[in-house]
This record gives sequence, C-alpha cells and structure tokens, in this order.
Amino acid sequence: MNTSRFRTFVQEMTRLVQSAGDDEARLLEEGKKLLSALVSHDDWLPEEFARPHPDHYQQYLLHCDPLERFSVVSFVWGPGQTTPVHDHTVWGMVGMIRGAERCREYDFQGPGRPLALAHEHLLEPGQVDLVSPRIGDVHQVSNAHSDRPSVSIHVYGANIGAVARHVYVPETGDVKPFVSGYSNTALPNIWDRSVEARRHLVA
Repeated sequence: MNTSRFRTFVQEMTRLVQSAGDDEARLLEEGKKLLSALVSHDDWLPEEFARPHPDHYQQYLLHCDPLERFSVVSFVWGPGQTTPVHDHTVWGMVGMIRGAERCREYDFQGPGRPLALAHEHLLEPGQVDLVSPRIGDVHQVSNAHSDRPSVSIHVYGANIGAVARHVYVPETGDVKPFVSGYSNTALPNIWDRSVEARRHLVA
C-alpha cells in the first residue's frame, strides 16, 4: 500500500488551499492536476475505504483539513447504484480511480419547475470532473457498471459531510435539504512514518 502517495496529495492540497484562499478558479485548475495524478494510480486506497454496501453507495471520509477548508472522500458504488439529483454548495472535484461513473448534469430552473438535463457523460479512471455553484452544481451520479463496484475520490471545499445541501425532484423541481454525513467512524492512518524512519536507524 503506497500510503505516501495519498499523504503527499494531502500536503499539496493543504498548500494550495492556503495559498489560493478564495480564488476558486485557481483551486480547481491546480487541484484538478493534483487529483488527476492521484487517481491515475490505484495503489494507495485502503480496502476498508473501498467496500461497497449491498443497498446504497458509501461515502468514506479519508481526510479533513483541521480548519475544514477541504475534505477528501472516497465514494463507493455497488453495481447499478445511484445518487439522487443533488448539489454541493461548495467547489468540488471528482476523480475516478476504479470502474466508471455516469454523470447527469442539470439546470435548476427554480422551485416548482422541472429540471432541464444539460449534459451527460462517462467518467473513467484518471479523469476528473469539477463542480461548484459558479460553474454548475446540480447532478446525479451512478455506477456505470451493473456487474461490479466503482470507486471515485472526491475533494470538496468544506467538511462536506457536515454541509447543508439539497436533493431535487427532476420532474417537479421540488427541493429538500439534507446533510450527508459519512459511512465510516475511523480515518486511514497516513501519518505513521515509522517503517520509513526505521530504515534510517543505525544498528
């Protein structure tokens, strides 16, 4: 397990968030490159954070910035599983690491008006999608495979499990609030450098 790969990503994202501040365009442009490099390798995500549930998708917290400026989450989809149509209210990046996702993007026309399907596309390993209220924030995501799980890595500009967000009924435009929370109660330990440190000990 290449723990250092994810640790380095967290460090680089922390530096980016610190230096970019509220410059969302820069955060997304530079963050997309960092996330794309991370999900181009499938050798660092612990299996306990890639396990599907038979009835619904899983949202595992991998890291949250101490100041809650960003969070990193693994989404795990069982065969054929899907989200409701939803928003995020903050900037976000979705990187595909395993399998494939189908994304349907919607234009919200206002309460009581049906949502308009704006775009639909497939996300495959190594590719990264961007979302935010500024560039488009309402979508539905599903596992593109009916016979195996898919896993994606998401980075959001907040502690996303605690953010008040919304689900939408596409046919009517009805909006309902929700807070997603997380599927796990423990985080992966990416800070144990003891194995590396022992290599440098002099007997």
